[in-house]
Amino acid sequence: MSTTFHAAHAHLPTGVAADVRISVADGRITAVEEGIPADGGDHRLPGVVLPGLANAHSHAFHRALRGRTHGGGGTFWTWREAMYAVAARLDPDRYLALARATYAEMALAGITAVGEFHYLHHAPGARRYMDPNAMGQALVHAAADAGIRLTLLDTCYLAGGLGPDGHTPLEGTQLRFGDLDAEAWALRVDDLRDHTDGGPAHVRVGAAIHSVRAVPRDQLATVAGWAGTRPLHVHLSEQPAENDACLAAHGLTPTGLLEQEGVLGPELSAVHATHLTEADVALLGRHRSHACFCPTTERDLADGIGPARALRDAGARLSLGSDQHAVIDLVEEARALEMHERLASLERGRLRPLDLLAAATAHDSIGWPDAGRIAVGARADLVAVRTDTVRTAGTDPAQILLSATAADVDTVLVDGRTVVEGGVHRLGDVGTLLARALRPHQDESLG
Repeated sequence: MSTTFHAAHAHLPTGVAADVRISVADGRITAVEEGIPADGGDHRLPGVVLPGLANAHSHAFHRALRGRTHGGGGTFWTWREAMYAVAARLDPDRYLALARATYAEMALAGITAVGEFHYLHHAPGARRYMDPNAMGQALVHAAADAGIRLTLLDTCYLAGGLGPDGHTPLEGTQLRFGDLDAEAWALRVDDLRDHTDGGPAHVRVGAAIHSVRAVPRDQLATVAGWAGTRPLHVHLSEQPAENDACLAAHGLTPTGLLEQEGVLGPELSAVHATHLTEADVALLGRHRSHACFCPTTERDLADGIGPARALRDAGARLSLGSDQHAVIDLVEEARALEMHERLASLERGRLRPLDLLAAATAHDSIGWPDAGRIAVGARADLVAVRTDTVRTAGTDPAQILLSATAADVDTVLVDGRTVVEGGVHRLGDVGTLLARALRPHQDESLG
């Protein structure tokens, strides 16, 4: 049975069109007609309709840190200690509650699929749960409850850091993140499966290398080999200290090391990619890798501004993530991509609105190449953004990403199913869900 939706304006692959009727059956778009007035049988979507947004980089449990790490200023490294404090308190049930609420907040922001960079694997002290993937399964259930698709990027995390004498062992909370080696990691991840719920697939399993700090050189190829054609993500050159340590240990930048070990390729997403050399940019471009920027996190942690335009010009593909969730708003991440370029270059228009939309809808970076566009055969992910709010009134529909925020999202469909309508999630009051899930983590020591 087909359902028809009508948009006054919609962002199609060919540009913004008016009076668009979108027909949907079995979770797929079956027809897109332009210049068709709405009739009584259409479900009318308000404002301007976008394809579903893809959050390519998430750490769901970091949501517990929002608004609680600024009291003493500090650095990325002091922020990391607060993150470890949250990680130490989580078990599968608490993880499920926190991730469910966080993913529901994403849905309210128009996000229809998330790439979860998952390294919180085991119980405290590296004890294994009865199901070694219990924490990953909590994320699977959380995404299903929240109504969004999940790419579970199971992360290999084997070392505590990279120093002048090589990699240091895991210690403290980090022990929860680790497996014995990359082979043991691969055996555990082999038990994870893509999931279906009787309809379109809602979970895909990918892989991640936490960073060159956390995975020794001789283990990198094992992770990349397991990933094969699946998505493979890595934190890359987020901090100058990471580059310095890698150069001291290997005589190579992190990008150069990944190149030598056969990790770079079109399935790779380099997350942050902030402190790159010109040679690094050229390598990522030549391999057609993704560069996943998380602007609200990169500014929150004072990481710096990465070379988004240079990477795109070199041939890399841009994607976006909300990372530690200081903000969950892919519209803001997209706008910040351009605004950071303006600050760094003193030029406007470094990235066009179409470029920003492409980055915000880059589902192929997390293994959903059939999503992210309003076209026949694509997954029926639709996001209606109001154009009559105090933020968006008077906006050119083609420039909606330069004025709207997540608060302007009205309706969200994922695989043709309504998850958000009238700004309300199907689970009800997401603020209350978040408050309940966050209560166990409200520790004044985080401030």
